[in-house]
Amino acid sequence: MATVELTFSALPAHVRTARLVATAIARRTGVEESLLDEVRLAVGEACSRAVEAHRAHCPGEPIRIELRDDSGRFEVTVSDQAPSDEIMQERTMDLGVLSDSFLSGFGIAVIAGLADDVEVFPSPKGMRIRMSWPATPNGHPSL
Repeated sequence: MATVELTFSALPAHVRTARLVATAIARRTGVEESLLDEVRLAVGEACSRAVEAHRAHCPGEPIRIELRDDSGRFEVTVSDQAPSDEIMQERTMDLGVLSDSFLSGFGIAVIAGLADDVEVFPSPKGMRIRMSWPATPNGHPSL
């Protein structure tokens, strides 16, 4: 299992870099070419949400991204350190029980539509969004 970690300051310009890095690593880990746009868009949405939260609550704190190749899956976790609203402070959010308007405010609905699997872990100390896509274990997409 290979892991790449990236941290960046809460500036919108850094979101583009995060998308490019995620797409390059997804390609290397064997994510199908047809899914790379979904990876790029989902990572961009999660990072943009984190940047917005940090700019409002903790602009000096970095945003963290972890990208890993784990047993045939390409997994990306975007973590912020901005305090979550009380309604968000459950252990793990069940995306099916939240209203569309609530989810759209955080971009999570968009992410859920782009990633194969999504989990959201809100807490008073920040939020982690974990998303994943299928990847070939040997790092080469099927032809």
